[in-house]
Amino acid sequence: MSNTKIQEKEQEFNNIEENLEGNFNSKLISKITNGFKFLFIPKPRIERFQASGIQYQDRKKKNKIKGWLKSTFTFIGVLLILGIISIALFGPWIAPYSYEEAMGSSLNFWNPPSLENPLGTGFAGRDVLSRIIYGTRTALVTALLSVSISLIFGIILGMLAGYYGKWVDSIIMRVMDIILAFPGLIFALAFLAILGAKFSYIVWILGVIGIPYYSRLIRSSVFKEKELDYIAAAKVSGANNWRIMFKHILPNSIQPVIISMSFDIGRVMINLTILGFLGFIDPEFIDWGSDIFSGRRQIWRAPWAVFWPSVMILISSIGFMIVGDGLRDALDPRFQLVTR
Repeated sequence: MSNTKIQEKEQEFNNIEENLEGNFNSKLISKITNGFKFLFIPKPRIERFQASGIQYQDRKKKNKIKGWLKSTFTFIGVLLILGIISIALFGPWIAPYSYEEAMGSSLNFWNPPSLENPLGTGFAGRDVLSRIIYGTRTALVTALLSVSISLIFGIILGMLAGYYGKWVDSIIMRVMDIILAFPGLIFALAFLAILGAKFSYIVWILGVIGIPYYSRLIRSSVFKEKELDYIAAAKVSGANNWRIMFKHILPNSIQPVIISMSFDIGRVMINLTILGFLGFIDPEFIDWGSDIFSGRRQIWRAPWAVFWPSVMILISSIGFMIVGDGLRDALDPRFQLVTR
């Protein structure tokens, strides 16, 4: 049906509606005319279907997000993460002492909680509350930077290996196998012993440890996606390989990486604490592992010096892992099929 005929029919229905409005209820007439338009005129029918489809997709997304947030454990995890981020951002305003005072020393060794030191003092008379607050920033920044390095390089290498295959896949995956052959902490300790325990080295080494996991995740997803019809259509239309990889394949392969990223932040925080406990940490930064190490011999005399840094490690790692578990429930369709 041509556009002129459609416009003529719409004008006829509008004239009928205007003539009948004086004798009948306007709402009833509007419903009747809209019904006839839907039946006999293609354009309103298509527009209505499109509008209802958009509304359905929006409603589906909102319900999915609401269902995810309604989960008690996920909600608790989000609150824990928001608390950790708030402590890291507003640490200088929350801590009772400055960063320099928390790094310094006094004569109040291993004092119990008091008004001056709400959580007591630890080694060298340092305030425990101030140190766990400043240690939150160190742990969070290290984890985010390391995971970002793992994510960026893992996605690039995984995309290249999965898309090109053959010798490219063999070379990249053999390098990843070499990294995986060493336990992560042993790998980090060996390089830090050689290079030194600087903050930048710690970030890069922890980031390199995580690259093989992300590259393998992306590689397996790319193998599946590149065989689908829409990739063949993109190749026929003239799209180059980089556009296909990062414009078409990557958005459809990123879900498992997002889920793994949340788990990985908690894992990096734990690894950083272990490195600090073993003494492989930059002394210019405050971290929870070093505080636990310094208070381990005084655990019966001053248990608060070890207890509160341990609680912060527990809260941080559990918060990110709970959110990762919730993201898996919301984004991974395979897990949804198993649970239904």
